[in-house]
Amino acid sequence: MVHPFRKAVEDGDHAALVDLLAEDVVFTSPVVFKPYAGKPITAAILGAVMHVFEDFRYIREIADPDGRDLALVFEARVGGRELQGCDLLHFDEDGRVADLTVMVRPLSAAQALQAAMAARFATVEQEASGAS
Repeated sequence: MVHPFRKAVEDGDHAALVDLLAEDVVFTSPVVFKPYAGKPITAAILGAVMHVFEDFRYIREIADPDGRDLALVFEARVGGRELQGCDLLHFDEDGRVADLTVMVRPLSAAQALQAAMAARFATVEQEASGAS
């Protein structure tokens, strides 16, 4: 059975993805040191990422037996760069994403991701402030 978070991402269903986030979710970016806190900013970032990643596909799912932690390994392209990454998710008692950390490699792909997201970040912040 495919995890609902994975299904929402693979289907490109941003609304379903947002519904899975806890109100106080913490998102840790692969290219920014300080985490982002809260559903509005995390939802806006995930929306932008859905546009930035090309040929996105999950290739492995590693689940904790208690169901509270999940690692989703993925591959994608950004700006012509191939990347590998991992979404590390921790779920709250209600099954909502409480913590999402994204890791990517190699460095050249992380830099391409940073540049692509920086180009969209004013819009991301605007969406987040309008959603709160």
